Amino acid sequence: MFFRFAVVAAMAVPLAVPAPAAQRRPECDWTQWGQDATHTGQSCAVGQRHLQLLAHLVVDPFAEQEAGESQFGGYIPVHLPAPLADGDGNVFVLRKGGSYVSCDSPGSGVPAPCGEDVGNLQRETWSVQALRWRFGNLVPTWSFTSDWKPTALAGRETLFQSAMSKDSVYVPGAGGTVLQLDKGSGRVIQRVNPFGGTVDPAAFASGGLTVDAHGTLFYNVVRSEPAAHGRDDVHGWLVRVTPDRKISMVDYRTLIPGAPRPTDLCYEEFTEDLPLPPPPKPDGTPAMPAQSPCLSQRAAFNAAPAVGPDGTVYTVTRAQNASGGRNYGYVVALNPDLTLKWATSLRGILDDGCGVLVPYGSDPFDCRPGAARGVDPYTNQQPAGGVDDSSTASPVVLPDGGVVYGTRNFYNVQRGHLMKFDRAGHYVANYDFGWDITPAVFRHNGTYSMYVKDLHYDAGAQYITRLDAGLRKEWSHANTETRTCERLPDNTVSCVDEGQHPDGFEWCISAPAVDRNGSVYGLAQDGDFYVVDRYGRQLEKVFLSKTIASAYTPVSLDSSGRVYAQNNGQLYVLGRR
Repeated sequence: MFFRFAVVAAMAVPLAVPAPAAQRRPECDWTQWGQDATHTGQSCAVGQRHLQLLAHLVVDPFAEQEAGESQFGGYIPVHLPAPLADGDGNVFVLRKGGSYVSCDSPGSGVPAPCGEDVGNLQRETWSVQALRWRFGNLVPTWSFTSDWKPTALAGRETLFQSAMSKDSVYVPGAGGTVLQLDKGSGRVIQRVNPFGGTVDPAAFASGGLTVDAHGTLFYNVVRSEPAAHGRDDVHGWLVRVTPDRKISMVDYRTLIPGAPRPTDLCYEEFTEDLPLPPPPKPDGTPAMPAQSPCLSQRAAFNAAPAVGPDGTVYTVTRAQNASGGRNYGYVVALNPDLTLKWATSLRGILDDGCGVLVPYGSDPFDCRPGAARGVDPYTNQQPAGGVDDSSTASPVVLPDGGVVYGTRNFYNVQRGHLMKFDRAGHYVANYDFGWDITPAVFRHNGTYSMYVKDLHYDAGAQYITRLDAGLRKEWSHANTETRTCERLPDNTVSCVDEGQHPDGFEWCISAPAVDRNGSVYGLAQDGDFYVVDRYGRQLEKVFLSKTIASAYTPVSLDSSGRVYAQNNGQLYVLGRR
């Protein structure tokens, strides 16, 4: 790994002296995906202003190779985790290693395994790098390489997201295990294995790890079961580990009353020529997609469970069926002992397909004239909120006891819907938005607002949008950058306007941060880092490394208000010098 640090001007009081123990506020630590177990993304700190580069390190040395394999024009097809930070000055970040073989031509699959092939990903390693702020410098202290590997089930690199408690760092391990490390030394305290003493190579720790305010760990496991239920299936569990090392788990196959069983038939999606849906059958009845076994309910591969202040655990499930299983999803709430509290289907809620969000016409992504109003053209049924495995969207516990989750739909130009449910699991509202985000929540004036990316993939401006508690838009802030830029070896930035982005670039925020004053922190595909205040006014814009070379990435704030942002496989720490 290579580090490059900004020169820090001499100051009377160093920026990075940790707060005395008596002044520490553990709730200000960035402990996991979405800041804490509720995933609201709000820091108790005020983010620093007049941002400059404080530290810079490579976290993914294969980023340019990965971008070269992408079918989306340089986009990096990986999920980067949120850096962790505590009030003692400790920082924990991803470090990838091993090797990566590019294909002879992007997407060719030759020489196998190469590119995004899971066999190629097995050559890589995933580590946690521990760093510590010492008198304005970010100094490496220890590194730990896990035996975790991405699962072949997902078909792409999945999220390697650690979590932190007061004294420990929890890291995904092989075979559905989690490794508990001593925060100070990186020493392995224990390997959490819900299946006993044997590490099962067919099992996989799935999605982000979650640690609640009491130090209890929650995470999802899936285990592949070839040729089960007539075709390859998976078995999934939610695992709970208390601070005194007691392990319990609940089986997703039997958790949700009324969910389709593995052998039940689920509708797939149409694959015929567009526009969809196909015309009615000769007898006049609506055309319907083929059906195939639903297979098992399990957690979304990249989602992290959430835990509310009252101990309620929230998770999101879907059917394993690869052809339509994402349309058979649930938002699930469990009691602290993992017994079911409620489970709400994401089917039968939306009605904004043909003739609403999708016009009738002959263009490929129009609805076929004559299709029923409101249906999803890919299923010819009432639209379902899709649970997509290529998204890191995770449930967020709201101040009023409700929960929101960001779904994905193809019919609204792959935007999806942010969907809200109350504390009893009743559907409240939705907002048609840009998918793959865990929204940040800002508490204010006895209520709260949420920040989401509001993208338009077909045409038009790309926004950060603030929603009120009822998911009504309060304001939107557009990306107006049109230039393609790159930071050169001499640290200067070269830009050219090629005319390819007249409406600006999309926002690449998978989990934004919001500070105590309501300013939101996030990145865009233009390679810039932005701060937008609570009124929608742009406060900061800092170019990082490279336009387009952005995975959908999270942002973290530490208790001093420093910012941790990622672009082109590199971590940038921004703040005041």
